[in-house]
Amino acid sequence: MDTVEIKAFVPARDFELSKRFYADLGFDIAWSSDDLAYLRAGNSSFLLQRFYQKEHAENFMMHMLVRDVEAWWQHVVSQHIAERYGVRAMPPEDRPWGIRDFVLDDPTGVLWRIGQAIGGDER
Repeated sequence: MDTVEIKAFVPARDFELSKRFYADLGFDIAWSSDDLAYLRAGNSSFLLQRFYQKEHAENFMMHMLVRDVEAWWQHVVSQHIAERYGVRAMPPEDRPWGIRDFVLDDPTGVLWRIGQAIGGDER
């Protein structure tokens, strides 16, 4: 049994603001309707949905592995993502589980961990 892809449906309290946030973060909006958008960066993608429930959004997490976490972090800093969107951004750290990552909240409260495997292997 082969699979092709799996995507999460990420909630958005303010759909248009969230689309701008993700575009500024580095995602392409491959397709969008009034209630749903398909976003991708390289081989990674997700569906952004016009849906908000506080308890759900504030407990929703995404984890994205990248090849160069420092380049992604520098992009977040140079684009002033945290300041422009009023979100939390914490710089990269080495984690005991073998990942160097940084933490970034989106405007809805979804927590992202963007990182790379320490030692170069993919996890």
